[in-house]
Amino acid sequence: MVNMGNAAAAGDESSNGVFGFLDNWKRSANLLGNMWGLRSELGKAGIVLAVQETSEVFGNPSGGMRRGADYDGLTVAVLQMNTQRAFGWYGGTFQVSMEQVHGRNLSADNLDAYQTISGIEADRSTRLWELWFDQKLLDQQKLDIKIGQQSLDQEWMVSSNALVFANTMFGWPMVPSADLPGGGPAYPLSALGVRGKYWLTTPLYVQAGIFSGSPAYNVSGDAQQSNRSGTSFVLNRGVMAIVEFQYVYPGLGAMVSPDEVEALSRVYRIGGWYDSEPFSDQYWDNTGNALASPASNGTALTHRGAFSFYAVADQMLWRSHVDPNRTFNVFGRAMGTPQADRVPIDFSMNFGFTFKDPLPYRQDDTLGLAMGYTHVSSALANYDRAVRRYTGAYSPAQGGESYMELMYQCQMTGWLQLQPDFQYIFNPSGGVPNPLHPDRRIKDIAVIGLRSNIAF
Repeated sequence: MVNMGNAAAAGDESSNGVFGFLDNWKRSANLLGNMWGLRSELGKAGIVLAVQETSEVFGNPSGGMRRGADYDGLTVAVLQMNTQRAFGWYGGTFQVSMEQVHGRNLSADNLDAYQTISGIEADRSTRLWELWFDQKLLDQQKLDIKIGQQSLDQEWMVSSNALVFANTMFGWPMVPSADLPGGGPAYPLSALGVRGKYWLTTPLYVQAGIFSGSPAYNVSGDAQQSNRSGTSFVLNRGVMAIVEFQYVYPGLGAMVSPDEVEALSRVYRIGGWYDSEPFSDQYWDNTGNALASPASNGTALTHRGAFSFYAVADQMLWRSHVDPNRTFNVFGRAMGTPQADRVPIDFSMNFGFTFKDPLPYRQDDTLGLAMGYTHVSSALANYDRAVRRYTGAYSPAQGGESYMELMYQCQMTGWLQLQPDFQYIFNPSGGVPNPLHPDRRIKDIAVIGLRSNIAF
């Protein structure tokens, strides 16, 4: 997953003349600086432009379906308007973003793992991503309403410390990725809806939203292919309702006492979602026979709706008294559903540590170590057993899949990050047979790679 929450803010920058970006390229927040005055002119109209390119090369020297390496990349452009600065409308923000996905997908080509190795992997395309208007209301802007095409991974179920990792599941979790139609309204897709966020009292917030139940009209195959341009504004499907409570400290208006100068920040979230779309049973057909049995008609029993609950925690454990940028943080997230009959994944979790400013004179670097786990639903595991019972084929029952990731994000310049990355996946896809060698499981996978982030 890519998170562009601060990208627009990072784009508002001045420069020393037309070629100022050449003189100040190391400390500039953007490779192109002021874009020959374009950013300044847009800023006068309350508009901020941000463009970010993420490129990476990942390879698996061992394990997977086959060994190899792939390049993939993502360019995201965000245009954001402050309506008060633009034409005097207080509290409004308009945003539109586009994405251009290029390269190949190592997880699909070589790995066949549930928890894919990169949050930017997607079908090659150029598409609209988000298109929304946000309005702040009431005294002290306690109420915030956003309406339009939204990608939920930008503000729901989010762990800020987890976002530095490459694996997809540190962004949009495994349960909604596998269970929701089309993977849910998250990168590279989005969905129409409305979200409200209300500041209850320091440090408590609640946000709730209603969105289209599907990000594409046809999710029986590849939802990204069904909605290739991102402009399928789906309105005639079910609905997805989601609510999240947040504890944020220090929060809006928080007062820090004199003896707590270096308060350790923390954010806790609990929430849940419900999607009213039809969900197919993982074991039974609509005539009461097992889907794997010869008597089955091949049409799965349909269930109306599915839900899940989740909890997320970000906690700073330590801050240096000498260097306030030097911090040690922990994060964790767990999500599950009791409806194992209608979803392929019934539980997922991840947790890890980040160490910011780990080396002397490297204040913007981050070292991270984390892991994740997902569990295949009992109904899908029973289906695997039934395939073996009725056909005699090699079909081990799927169980759990785990992975770990070690990364170091290095801030080379104000606009360039380089991130060496190592991942190891245990029991890929819960122990499924290798499609290229159906008589044995996919072997555990080692993945090494390098990611770069460039802010233009």
